[in-house]
Amino acid sequence: MSSIVTNIAALNGNRNLSITNAKMGKVLEKLSSGYRINRAADDAAGLGISEKMRAQIRGNSQAIRNAKDGISMIQTAEGAMDEIHSILQRMRELGVQAANDTYDTAARTSIGTELIQLRQEIDRIANATNFNGQNLLTGALTGTLGGATGTDLVVNDAVGAAIATEINVAGAKPGTYTFSYNATTDELTLTGPSGQAQVITVSAIAANGSQTLNFNQLGISIKLNSTAGETADNIGAALTAAANDTIVVTGSGAAALQVGANTTAFDVMNVSFNDVRATQATGLNLLSGGGVDWTSASTIVASNTAAQAFINQIDAAITTLNTRRSDLGAAQNRLEHTVNSLGVAVENLTASESRIRDADVAQLSSEMASKTILQQAGVAVLAQANQSAQSILSLLRG
Repeated sequence: MSSIVTNIAALNGNRNLSITNAKMGKVLEKLSSGYRINRAADDAAGLGISEKMRAQIRGNSQAIRNAKDGISMIQTAEGAMDEIHSILQRMRELGVQAANDTYDTAARTSIGTELIQLRQEIDRIANATNFNGQNLLTGALTGTLGGATGTDLVVNDAVGAAIATEINVAGAKPGTYTFSYNATTDELTLTGPSGQAQVITVSAIAANGSQTLNFNQLGISIKLNSTAGETADNIGAALTAAANDTIVVTGSGAAALQVGANTTAFDVMNVSFNDVRATQATGLNLLSGGGVDWTSASTIVASNTAAQAFINQIDAAITTLNTRRSDLGAAQNRLEHTVNSLGVAVENLTASESRIRDADVAQLSSEMASKTILQQAGVAVLAQANQSAQSILSLLRG
C-alpha cells in the first residue's frame, strides 16, 4: 500500500539513525574523557572492581608518604643520638684522664665540672628533640609493661612449668592484650585493644631450655625459660588461664606507622623511641651508684677508683645508646623496604585498574570511523525515504 500519511521507510531510517547517533555519542564521550567506564551503566562490575582498586592505590600511595615520614622521624632521633654519642665519648675521655694520678683535687673538680655540664647537655638534647610536637628521646613513645601478678602476665610469672623471664612491650600500643589458644594446631593468638591479632605456633620447651613468643606485629615478645621442660599445650593452657591471659601495656605506647592501605596488623609498624636522658634510670642511667657520686663536681672523679667506676658507667651508657640506635636503624631499613614494596604494589595496581577503566583509543577510533559511515548512510537513506513519498503525487496529477 502506498501512503503519504505514514512513511514507514522514513520511520525505520530515523530509528536506526537515532541508534547510530547514540552509539556515536558514547564513543565520543569515551574518547574525550579517556575512560572506558564513565558511569555504572557502562560496566557495573568493572566500575565496582575499579573503585576498590583505586581505594587500594590511593591508600598505598599515602602509606608510602607515611613510611617516608617515619624515616624522617627516625633520622631526627638518630641524628640527636649521634651527638649524644659524641658527648659520651668525650665524657669517657675525661674519665680516662681523671683516672691518672697526676691530677690534684682542683684538677679533678674541673674535670667534674665539665662532666656535669655534658650530662646536662645530654638531657637538654633529649628533651628538645621532637618531631611534629612529639618528644622522641624521653621515652614518651614507648610501651611500658603494666598489670598485676594475680590477673595479668608479668615478669617472673609461672607459665606452667616455665617462667616468663622477659616481657618486652616497648613496641606496643597501650591497652590490654588477650591470649587465646587452639590446642589442635598449637596456635597461640594475641589480640590487641583495637582488635588487631597475631597468631604464632607454640612449641615444647626442652629441659633447661627457652622459647620466645614473638608477636612482632603487635610489638610484644615474651621469653619463657624452663628447668624441667614444658609441653606446648601446657604453655597454651597457662597463658589462657585467668591469672595470665592478658598483658597490660601502659604509657603512650610506641609510634604506630600506618604503612599499608588496610587495617590489619600487617599494615601497621610500631617503632619504639626509648628514653636516652642521662639522669633517668630508664635512659642512660648516669646516676650515683656503683662507685660514682654525681652529688657535685668534686665527687664524680675524686679519685682513681672513682674515675674507673665512672668509666664503667659510661661504657654501660654507650652500650645502651648503641642498642637503641641500632634498633632505630633496623626500623629505618624496614621502612625503606616497605617504601619499595608499596611502590611496586601501586605500579601494578594502577596498571590493572587502567586495563579496566581506561579507554582503548585505537579500538574506539575504529568504532568512531564505523559509526561515522553508518551515520552518513543513515542520513542518506532517510533522505531517500522522504523523497519516495513524492512519487505518489504523480498519481494525483493525472
